[in-house]
Amino acid sequence: MRPFDYYAPATLAEALEIFQREGEGGRALAGGTDLVVQLKEGGHKFPYPRYLVSLRRLPELKVLEWREGEGLRLGAGLTMAEVAESSIVRERYPALADGAGLVGSLQTMNMATIGGNVCNAAPSADTAAPLLAYEAQVCIVGPQGERTLPLEQFFQGPGQTALRHGEVLTELLLPPPPPRAGGVYRRHTPRKQMDIAVVGVAVVLALDASGQVIERARIALSAVAPTPIRARRAEAALEGQRPTPALLAQAAALAREEARPISDVRGSAAFRRYLVGAMTERLLEQALARARS
Repeated sequence: MRPFDYYAPATLAEALEIFQREGEGGRALAGGTDLVVQLKEGGHKFPYPRYLVSLRRLPELKVLEWREGEGLRLGAGLTMAEVAESSIVRERYPALADGAGLVGSLQTMNMATIGGNVCNAAPSADTAAPLLAYEAQVCIVGPQGERTLPLEQFFQGPGQTALRHGEVLTELLLPPPPPRAGGVYRRHTPRKQMDIAVVGVAVVLALDASGQVIERARIALSAVAPTPIRARRAEAALEGQRPTPALLAQAAALAREEARPISDVRGSAAFRRYLVGAMTERLLEQALARARS
């Protein structure tokens, strides 16, 4: 590991001032479960940082607040354990609780932050697909003020985001889930724990007042494209329809067609496409069961 300067500001304003004062070459440090490993291994694909700015002490990044009619505010500094164990998240956004509860070991979950998982921009990130399925937005603060983006626009490629120099992701904003909604996230990994998704699928379904028709469908896929993606053709096929086995199979086939996987040491493109179809069909059934209950 090469030398670098280290700063531990106590407020967001102080962190932003450090980035402005020190200029290019800085990186934000949240839980460090990805960045520190990359620095130690020396295989970091970005230029080696000249300095790190720790975000762990910033109270502005620790909010977890539900507002009726507005939705959920999730501070970027919340750990995976805090997200996975939150009663609000588990009740209203179960697919996100599923994903946050899968990130590494218990030790990792108590260090890794949801903002770090998003900013690392790995196509396989376990919170990315659920957040996309819940149509999350990101709140970014920097020298030019505050801006909000749909999460889908935040991801720009493997390890690449819309963050500009000196900007910090402060929180994620999730709109209220519709009534009679059910969500679920699952991933396929060679090992049961401590592994990276070969394929991840998040499904959120909402039923109409009769409970017989799918009013809204959201399907998000991870590890099958340069960024996590929505399967929009599959979603459109479901909305306004009665959920029959044939319909769920059709939607799963469309999701499989929308995946754009590559072949690598973890699995072939063909295997990943097969997994997308099989997992999407199964998770549609599980999301329906949660919506009905």
